[in-house]
Amino acid sequence: MGMGIVIVEVCDSNLMSALDLEQLEQEYPEIAVMRAECLSLCGLCKLKPYALVNGKRVVAKTTEDCLGLVKQAIEAELSIYEM
Repeated sequence: MGMGIVIVEVCDSNLMSALDLEQLEQEYPEIAVMRAECLSLCGLCKLKPYALVNGKRVVAKTTEDCLGLVKQAIEAELSIYEM
């Protein structure tokens, strides 16, 4: 089990929740994927694919683009720990 240094949060009403995001945990053992129940507060989930990586919002036009940006954000977060 990784430490879960990087938390990737996805809202269950968002398009990103349809992806097998848990496979990211295989690719990056240091991360933890959290699926959050949607409270329908922000309305963002209906508009665009998005996720939170350590609380930073990652938004894109398509789920594929968003996944790519999530990976970049994960790598950016991990690079801090690789000092």
